[in-house]
Amino acid sequence: MRRLRSVKIVATLGPASSDYATIRALFEAGADVFRLNMSHGTHADIQARHEIIRKVEADLGRPIGILADLQGPKLRVGTFAKGEEELVEGAKFRMDLAATPGDATRVQLPHPEIFAALEPGSSLLVNDGKIRLLVDDCGKDFANCTVTVGGTISNRKGVNVPDVLLPLAALSEKDRGDLEFACALGVDWLALSFVQRPEDVIEARSLAKGRAAILSKVEKPAAVKAYDAILQVSDGIMVARGDLGVELPVTSVPPIQKRLVRGARAAAKPVIVATQMLESMIESPVPTRAEVSDVATAIYEGADAVMLSAESAAGKYPVEAVTTMHNVALSVEKDPTYRQVIEASRVVRRETIADGIVAAAREIAEATNIKAIACFSQSGQTASLVARERPRVPIIALTPLMSTARRLALTWGAHCVITEPQERFKGAVISAVKAARADAFAGEEDMIVVTAGVPFNVKGTTNILRVAPCDERLISKVDPE
Repeated sequence: MRRLRSVKIVATLGPASSDYATIRALFEAGADVFRLNMSHGTHADIQARHEIIRKVEADLGRPIGILADLQGPKLRVGTFAKGEEELVEGAKFRMDLAATPGDATRVQLPHPEIFAALEPGSSLLVNDGKIRLLVDDCGKDFANCTVTVGGTISNRKGVNVPDVLLPLAALSEKDRGDLEFACALGVDWLALSFVQRPEDVIEARSLAKGRAAILSKVEKPAAVKAYDAILQVSDGIMVARGDLGVELPVTSVPPIQKRLVRGARAAAKPVIVATQMLESMIESPVPTRAEVSDVATAIYEGADAVMLSAESAAGKYPVEAVTTMHNVALSVEKDPTYRQVIEASRVVRRETIADGIVAAAREIAEATNIKAIACFSQSGQTASLVARERPRVPIIALTPLMSTARRLALTWGAHCVITEPQERFKGAVISAVKAARADAFAGEEDMIVVTAGVPFNVKGTTNILRVAPCDERLISKVDPE
């Protein structure tokens, strides 16, 4: 099964998409990676969905990526004696550690670490920012505030603290248990929520022990400020616009999105744009024009993937949502303006031999009638570097490792093929030609570019390039190295 687009689609699974028929239909409609949200469902639920994905993978013969999204620390107020209260703009309101049920003047905030970090003038946002409080004065166990935006506050609503760097680990005890469970299952990617500093990513990586790649969700102002350092220690990035739009002015989110996408592209690390992309399709079989434009914008920016959350997990039209996203991608990538934008935003890297090889592969492919760039990669790094170039021709990523193929399911343009381990470049060329012809990338009279690293099975050794005819009789005459 070959995709006729380069951008990838991530679909979240949930109550609306938990059976074999639906998950298979989602993949056939265009989903490349499935997201398992560890915030919802039991471990038994997650395991059942994981097993179904792997069965779909085996039945269809195509590698499928699985992303486990860790919940992260959740900050919530306590309870109210009446269940809820109405806060009026200009009123005084107190948060403290006392477990007494709240009223219109106060409520418990059972997080002493928040009080330790607050300063007068800090903001507290409740219920996704619908209620806003300004801290007048505070101590180690309280914060006296003024209501700047009023509304209804009720039991256990979430709290955001945008102005300060909280002394919170990105991994709660629940996350640690979920991480070990997900790694033992065999997921390909771990998404880390509420990252604030590179140390958060390093901790998760030490716990994963190489069993899954680490994708950092950028959803807090602190993460935006420390983005370069976080990107350096991450394997991928998710632009999580939901909390970004709560903790920062919503008008600042589009330029932040562009900067994060370009940074990840330059680093040759996959980047997902997420949150409310086709939100109306939770209830409607068709999206709004604004939503289609939003998806298209992320694709024009060169994002590796766009993601569906509730649309595919809990919505009434999960398959239609994936189909819509797929069709938007096809339309955008056929637009001549798409190539102009992608090429104008390409970051030229010429720091290593590998950088030069993949740049040469793209230039040769685009200057001649080359049909595809085939890269043989043990770790996936060669394919990632080729994808960074955003070539006009398809990318065939050949690897002997199913784990590598599954992780590359998130990478722009990568068509992953499992092949036999290779010891010599001649064998890699023959494998590449067979894959190109089998999946209709090239015919008998066509040529492809093949890149690899010699010696094989050594990460980071991309150092060889060859233009190969797709006539197997000619390939068999290639001189051995």
